[in-house]
Amino acid sequence: MIKKKGSKYVVLSEKTGRSFGTYKTKKEAEKRLRQIEFFKHLKGKK
Repeated sequence: MIKKKGSKYVVLSEKTGRSFGTYKTKKEAEKRLRQIEFFKHLKGKK
């Protein structure tokens, strides 16, 4: 999930609340979230 904190956007885990990075723009945060989802699903297919 993406949350706005001040003027930055933070990518967080929905289950644990772990932070996956802080970004200046929402577009950058969405790109990182897509990367995380891609690798999460790739891991399960092996």
